[in-house]
Amino acid sequence: MPGVRRKKGAAKDPGLETEALHLPGPDSSDPIEPSSEISIPEMDNDDSDFEEPKAPGKVSRKRQPKGDLTNQPAKKAKRGGKKKDVEEMQSGDDTGSLFDVVKGGKSSLQAVVDEWIESYKSDRDQALLELIQFFIQCSGCKGKISPYMYGNMEHAEIIRKMTEEFDEESGDYPLIMTGPMYKKFKTNYCELVQVLVRQCQYSIIYDQYMMDNVISLLTGLTDSQVRAFRHTSTLAAMKLMTALVDVALNLSINLDNTQRQYEAERQKNQSKRAGERLELLMSKRQELEENQEEIRNMLTYIFKGVFVHRYRDTQPEIRGICMAEIGVWMKKYPNMFLDDAYLKYVGWTLYDKTGEVRLCCLRSLQPLYETEDLATKMELFTNRFKDRIVEMTLDKEYDVAVQAVKLVISVLRFNENVLSDKDCENVYELVYSSHRHVAQAAGEFLNNKLFQRDDEATKNLKSKKGKKRSPNTPLIRDLVQFFIESELHEHGAYLVDSLWDINEMIKDWECMTDLLLEEAGKGEEPLDDRQETSLIEIMVCCVKQAATGESPVGRGPNRKLTVKEVKQVSEEKTKLTEHFIVTLPQLLAKYLMDAEKVTNLLQIPQYFDLEIYTTSRQEKSLEALLRYLHEIVEKHTDMEVLEACSKVFESLCSDEFAIAGKCDVARSTLIDSLAVKFKEAMQDFFAEGEQPDDDDTFTLVASLKRIYAFYNCHNLSSWNLWDDLFHIVRTASENNAIPEEVVCKSIAACSMAVLWYLQKVDGEASPDKNEVLLLKKRLEQLMRHSQELLFHPVNRVDEEAFITICDLLVVFSKQIAETNPLLKCLVYESDKNLQGQLSGFLTDKVFVEDDDDDLDENVKIEELHKKRNFLASFCKLIVYNIVHIRTAAEMFKHYMKFYNDYGDIIKATLSKAREINKVATAKTLVLSLTQMFKDVQSEQQTIDRSSDSFQSIKELARRFALSFGLDQLKNREAVAALHKEGIVFSLTGQENPPTSDNPPPNLPFLEILSEFTNKLMKQDKKTVVNYLDKSLSGGVPSNRGDDWQPLLTYRNSLVQGEAEIHPITLRPAIPAKPVSRGMKRKQPDGSVHDDNQWGSKEGRRTSCWHGWPASVV
Repeated sequence: MPGVRRKKGAAKDPGLETEALHLPGPDSSDPIEPSSEISIPEMDNDDSDFEEPKAPGKVSRKRQPKGDLTNQPAKKAKRGGKKKDVEEMQSGDDTGSLFDVVKGGKSSLQAVVDEWIESYKSDRDQALLELIQFFIQCSGCKGKISPYMYGNMEHAEIIRKMTEEFDEESGDYPLIMTGPMYKKFKTNYCELVQVLVRQCQYSIIYDQYMMDNVISLLTGLTDSQVRAFRHTSTLAAMKLMTALVDVALNLSINLDNTQRQYEAERQKNQSKRAGERLELLMSKRQELEENQEEIRNMLTYIFKGVFVHRYRDTQPEIRGICMAEIGVWMKKYPNMFLDDAYLKYVGWTLYDKTGEVRLCCLRSLQPLYETEDLATKMELFTNRFKDRIVEMTLDKEYDVAVQAVKLVISVLRFNENVLSDKDCENVYELVYSSHRHVAQAAGEFLNNKLFQRDDEATKNLKSKKGKKRSPNTPLIRDLVQFFIESELHEHGAYLVDSLWDINEMIKDWECMTDLLLEEAGKGEEPLDDRQETSLIEIMVCCVKQAATGESPVGRGPNRKLTVKEVKQVSEEKTKLTEHFIVTLPQLLAKYLMDAEKVTNLLQIPQYFDLEIYTTSRQEKSLEALLRYLHEIVEKHTDMEVLEACSKVFESLCSDEFAIAGKCDVARSTLIDSLAVKFKEAMQDFFAEGEQPDDDDTFTLVASLKRIYAFYNCHNLSSWNLWDDLFHIVRTASENNAIPEEVVCKSIAACSMAVLWYLQKVDGEASPDKNEVLLLKKRLEQLMRHSQELLFHPVNRVDEEAFITICDLLVVFSKQIAETNPLLKCLVYESDKNLQGQLSGFLTDKVFVEDDDDDLDENVKIEELHKKRNFLASFCKLIVYNIVHIRTAAEMFKHYMKFYNDYGDIIKATLSKAREINKVATAKTLVLSLTQMFKDVQSEQQTIDRSSDSFQSIKELARRFALSFGLDQLKNREAVAALHKEGIVFSLTGQENPPTSDNPPPNLPFLEILSEFTNKLMKQDKKTVVNYLDKSLSGGVPSNRGDDWQPLLTYRNSLVQGEAEIHPITLRPAIPAKPVSRGMKRKQPDGSVHDDNQWGSKEGRRTSCWHGWPASVV
């Protein structure tokens, strides 16, 4: 290429790194990266549009000899005559420019590039100027390059001029702008660069002018401090390199074809050989080799001049572009790029602090592991960065974690032994992740490792009776064993969801039930008890997901199913119903006495398509199911089993199905039996003159459990059980000897009975007056005795009474009259006594520190859950405005102390209370603080303001102040009321007027109140100061000691920054001369004060409250 001028920037020294990062240079063959702390540069400001400049170096335009594009830049001779040094920069785009075409996106880029090529052939300087202007405009720069500038200025000078014209304030440029105009800009921009190279690949790119100038300009722009230039030019340079890779591939193919043709021609006999053709082929081969070398030089130059610097740019989007494109080069042109000298950059960037960049790295590596030829070349890289890739499966960015798991799967495809068992276990555990995409990716990994079906090995597998086993049988066994070994029981639904769309064994109902019902055949091991329990749990989870199409709770929001998915769910529901209608009675019969297994099995009928009982003529199966349900209820006393049976009957007795009549008869028969046994147990337990023994107690408890379980789902009012149930409650409030289990179940059953009575009268258009009065009587009786049971010595009893009272107060609140005015008499309002008892219950049972460190962790969690339930029950009364907000004062006291356990509940309650009444809530917060202050007073004779207890009150006040937010106007009345209440409390509490030796006992509270000063509006601060001064009967004593410091602190916080009100200090004040009544006196700030204003009652009220919100006054 000698003799052709070109404009070219000086090659950068690959070892010159301007960012402070200790990485080997790109020429280094060492693939080892530094530690993750320094792998990626620390950026002070990621959002900055500017980057620190590299070491100064001028981009020259010297000519470079052919074959060495990296070290000897060339300079182009000046063109044209004398012109102005610099033409004035212009704003605005030329209509029909390349930029307009790309931005508009309506023209064919192929046609645009062809037109540009014709222009280049006519006048290459003008065409190249247009192309350079295009890159400048695409960066968002409005500056214009004149022909004179292009002909007489270096690229570095041009870029500097364009930088001066750049609009630095907006920060926007086309690549990051949104809106319909820029919707396809990035795609069109990248495509134009690639089409340009593709159309020029046979001649123009080898003319040592066009490509040299474009590469020189882009390299200079990527070194700019302006983010827009760097981002736009880096994208163009990387896409240009990708297009050149495509050219190199074409050259490689053509070279191979030419070489084959040459060898074939040369091997012919001398007589048949064509000498001219041999020379032609040899000449063509030589030309292709030269072109290939030229392209490789270009690729090497761009890589060292752009990629090596920009792959660690301060902006993550620029780093991401580099990582995305290098993966393309490695995939397309592995002979050059799939080498450790290039792979190391991807490996280092796996430690990038930005998730999107890490994701680009993983996506670049993914295709390289999907073909065996490329995967074998990755061995050194895999061994070096395997641990990091496995570590990234736990990435905080879920998209990165998902991609990391997928990459691990690909890595294992051609190298099964690369991961250790520990590495695999780390990925296995992700099937229980709360993020569904991560869990499903881990499920695919688990499936590839453990659940590959082998039909050949299972073709002769049979049960003891000779029934052929499903090919999925070994997989189901492995799944059960994995579930057991993972030790995460009660999370079977998560495991099932992870494998749902991956392995068909999850829906192989017959395989599962055969493993449970059929005896093990020859060569099989029977399932042990734990395996059977786990298999049943997994099977039930599969049934639920198949019948509902819903993911487990906690795996993200359940989206609405598509029409296709609804149809699929319906088909799956039919299949599982047809299978389990027959097999479920057999399973219940086998595991009848096993409470855990039966509880799980009884979940299955709730997902049946019950119409199939009729359409498939399965009456006998239905009768068998009802018979076993009856038997289970009579033989079990476990509440979970009984509640499951009750729910099954609820489903079967639904009126929309034809089987409802038969099921209703079975249910009534069962409840008749339960009612009779309950009444008999009552007679035996409460027999006169006899003390109940253990058998009597057990029988009554068992009957009460069954009654309560069915009361939860069925209306038992027609069996007249109220009198017996309430008799137990009434007796328990008088006699503490009744067993706690009996009392608790009786209270709960009575509560359910009241709710069923309410449902009956509420459902009638004109309810019977006597029935309403009877319900009111029973409600009042139950509430009265439950209130007495709040003081029962047994914990379980008073806890059940508390929950019952809270629930019934919500149900029978004022809203019941709003929905049905005929039920107004049923409204139950709590008195102050009851509210105080409920609040006291929280103090005794909830806000208690757990000092027992020996308790099992699971027990502690259950205990905390129970306490949170108590607190939530009480908070509902506040939120629904059933009890006064002031009742919550005791609860708010513990906000900070128990923040970790109950902070979320208390915070939500405080927020809802403000929506009801801001002023009342503010007064309640002050009440909480004053109660805590009194507690400290009772402990300390004199308040020590430096003590931990006092500082804890200040910390609570600070947290309360933060809860008011930043909108002072919205909270104006509430904050004003808060200060008024605080001042009144602080300055009262003693009979004699305060003196210098005798300050008000509550005065230190003002220091706590000062935490709320910044929530006052400016005009209200003046009013508060006036009110504070007036409230001080006798004023501030002249001889002020340290005891008066809280007053000074509070007052100074109010007047801080107010020129017209001077703060007061600890220095003695100058005594004022006595002023007679009715005279005016001059204030220390120079204002004139009229004593008459303060003398009259009207004057005092006006001065104190002037400017305060009316509601506070």
